[in-house]
Amino acid sequence: MEHKRIMELETRGAVLVVRFDAPAIGAAANLEQLGHDLREIILQKQPSQMVIDFTRVSFFSSQMLGLLVDVWRRLKDCGGTVVISGINPNLTRVFRITSLDKVFDFYPDTDTALKALARPAEG
Repeated sequence: MEHKRIMELETRGAVLVVRFDAPAIGAAANLEQLGHDLREIILQKQPSQMVIDFTRVSFFSSQMLGLLVDVWRRLKDCGGTVVISGINPNLTRVFRITSLDKVFDFYPDTDTALKALARPAEG
């Protein structure tokens, strides 16, 4: 059986947009492959900003949260930023329960996330 690609990449200026194209992300093999692919992408492209788009996802396993934290740490260690877009209310709840809503910024869609990343940091 052919492995269906569940991750799409797009570069928008200096921002790498990662879109997941699956209603559910839960199989350990899928997550292992996604983790490997994302680590390789970060090593090769060295993005300073990343938007992870969950518009097409209605469920993911708790392992996905670990993968997101790993991606966040890798970019943060290089001075980068990871934001999340298009997440549904049920998944938003998972982020709140695990307190990861304090780690990531959330935007309703990718365009809004890109506009927010383009703004100079306030402070």
